[in-house]
Amino acid sequence: MKAVVQRVTSASVEVDGQTIGAIKRGFLVLVGVAQDDTGDDVRYTAEKCAKLRIFEDAAGKMNLALADVSGAMLIISQFTLLGDVTSGRRPFFGGAARPETAIPLYEMFIDEVKKQGVTTASGKFGADMKVSLCNDGPVTIIIDSTERK
Repeated sequence: MKAVVQRVTSASVEVDGQTIGAIKRGFLVLVGVAQDDTGDDVRYTAEKCAKLRIFEDAAGKMNLALADVSGAMLIISQFTLLGDVTSGRRPFFGGAARPETAIPLYEMFIDEVKKQGVTTASGKFGADMKVSLCNDGPVTIIIDSTERK
């Protein structure tokens, strides 16, 4: 599982011209589910995202997590994170999970983040979404469950 975490002052997602999810201060998280992902990958990635300390404390150091700043998380499914561009110029998405596998794991990710006490909003799996954000910093972190120690 791959997640791109962007620290934001606000973010929202629209489907068919209607806003279906929006947050103020927090994280916009783009989530890509790989073919071989399991519940362990989901739990690991969700906990990492929820507890990531990338907000500045009083001394100006990145030392605070979402809970410390009353932040929220907007979670968007994005299979293109699994695009392989090692050969040619057109991405190969064969490593991305098929919807029948990806949807339950994406929904599990949202539930796992909620279990961490984080307020969440989300996009709609498989929809053509328009995502807006005001990146704060900018601060962007990539989490890949295959790289855990």
